[in-house]
Amino acid sequence: MLATKLAQRMERTFGLKGRCHFNVSGSYAVEDSLKCVRKATGKNLVFAFMGSYHGRTLAASEITSSYRYREPFGHFSNRANFIPYPYCFRCFYGKKRETCGLYCLKMFEKLFESEYYTVLNKKTDKCEYGAFYIESLQGTGGYIIPPPEYFQGLKKILDKYKILLVDDEVQMGFFRTGKFWAIENLGIKPDILVFGKALTNGLNPISGIWAKEELISPKVWPAGMTHSTFSSNSLGTAVGLEVVNILDESEEQLKKDLPKKGNYFVSRIKKMQKKYPQIGDVASQGLIIRIEMCEADGYTPNRKAYR
Repeated sequence: MLATKLAQRMERTFGLKGRCHFNVSGSYAVEDSLKCVRKATGKNLVFAFMGSYHGRTLAASEITSSYRYREPFGHFSNRANFIPYPYCFRCFYGKKRETCGLYCLKMFEKLFESEYYTVLNKKTDKCEYGAFYIESLQGTGGYIIPPPEYFQGLKKILDKYKILLVDDEVQMGFFRTGKFWAIENLGIKPDILVFGKALTNGLNPISGIWAKEELISPKVWPAGMTHSTFSSNSLGTAVGLEVVNILDESEEQLKKDLPKKGNYFVSRIKKMQKKYPQIGDVASQGLIIRIEMCEADGYTPNRKAYR
């Protein structure tokens, strides 16, 4: 029932038919998604973002940007190609959002301009990378809320070169951003979506992936492709089903209340910002609220404030 409910919601929201597969933690679900990508594309390399966090198992560590998580464990030959996240307050390229013209997106697209830029065979238009792992709203990397138009442009590039878009919603799913899935705020559709955490809120850990029908139907993803002893445990799926039922019943109220509460909180912080320039950047999406503490110049990171 839980798999059916989630698949039906994906079809209502995105117009895409697909199926769910369960596991017991976010990292394991990310592993399952990587298997799904490899099976569908035959490729073991993926893109991910700087600042990304996708888990701490070996394969999930390969697509998590912090080297310190990999450092004790030797060489990671399938490490992701990490692309700058659209972090407009602290732009990787030193640009300003008002005038940048999405420069960071243009720099990503430039990778496909020539075969000598390492990712594409221009004679066949085949890319070496099978997927791009995204966080629709970056979590561990700083609760960074991106401009939706960046991701709309990114999806066009990925579709052009047949690169799957994998949306990691382990941290941000289930209405934390004001919508059931965070990716709904971006106006794009995922090929694979990874979920966990708030589905059972720790009462009995369960996670999973949803994938488009052509990626996960029994014809291409038969029994035994991946396995975990307690993956679809009865208590976890029962709790998850009840959570989804509660969210369904409360959906209209949640959509109304969460942005309102987040905006109110941010409006109060912005009033304080006028008095305290150390509050460098403030933003929210639903109840995801970002406050970046800086030095008196309002920009230099204030590391002491985070201790």
